[in-house]
Amino acid sequence: MTDEAFPVTDKQPGPDKTRSVLAAERAWPFVSAVVAALSIAGWAYLSAMIAGMVPLMDMSEAGPGMGIFNLFNGFAGLPPEARAALAALCLPDSVSTFGMPGSVWAAGDLFKVFLMWFMMVLAMMLPSAGPMLRCYVTAAAHTGTSVHRIRIDTVLVALGYIVVWTGYALLATGAQWLMTGAGLLDQMMAPISLTVTASVLTAAGIYQFTPAKQACLARCWYPRWHFALQSPHGTRPAHAFWEGLFQGLLCLGCCWAMMTVMFAVGIMNIVWIAVLGALMALEKTFPNRVLTPLMGLLFLSWGGGLALVLVLGAGA
Repeated sequence: MTDEAFPVTDKQPGPDKTRSVLAAERAWPFVSAVVAALSIAGWAYLSAMIAGMVPLMDMSEAGPGMGIFNLFNGFAGLPPEARAALAALCLPDSVSTFGMPGSVWAAGDLFKVFLMWFMMVLAMMLPSAGPMLRCYVTAAAHTGTSVHRIRIDTVLVALGYIVVWTGYALLATGAQWLMTGAGLLDQMMAPISLTVTASVLTAAGIYQFTPAKQACLARCWYPRWHFALQSPHGTRPAHAFWEGLFQGLLCLGCCWAMMTVMFAVGIMNIVWIAVLGALMALEKTFPNRVLTPLMGLLFLSWGGGLALVLVLGAGA
């Protein structure tokens, strides 16, 4: 992403340009530190969940790639039957580890699951907003706004962005509760049926090619401000927060399908949390016409392959 979204005309005096650049450079470290601190908090919470799971669970059941964590417990090298028996012995159904819901969900379990999804938002989605926030800092600096005001307003933009994705976290919590009750997700929060995995991957792959995806992605590449830095009415803090909501909705339109892939690969699959988070950040940061369809083809091929396995298995 470039600052082309905020052109500064050649008619602007040199000293004003210099002051704008200096203001942006002074404001951005504070904003990036806030974003980094929140993202690290998300990763720390998720890592603590994994650390609580590893000694007691067969981590290969958490989804593809998670079997590597069995190197740190007694499950490595055991046959599937032995791993299942050992997991049942180490962690009875009535017991849960840090941050994990019990076998029968109560209100506290719903909160744990929501908190987990919220931490995933901080870990996966907030870093991908960095380029947008950097562009906002640059745009605000060009208006002559003070460094202190730029810092506060940009944090409010980030807050609005987080609020939108918190809404997604609430919806994901509800979906997980329904799927768990229907027997579609196991205690490790991984899909029990290949049908679920294939369906989610196929849907995510198709969405990568839709006009809605392309339109939202283009706005992530080149942000336009609709509330902050535009209207002379109201207060700047309110404008900044509404701007964050708007930009968050655009990001949601771009990335909700890829975030939902977590239902296919295992919700607590920290390997895929990292992979998908990195892919979404790359997709939103560097304008190109290759990565998005490439990921779409990957999801479609993966989902289609699993669907073929199901069809062939049913016909056998």
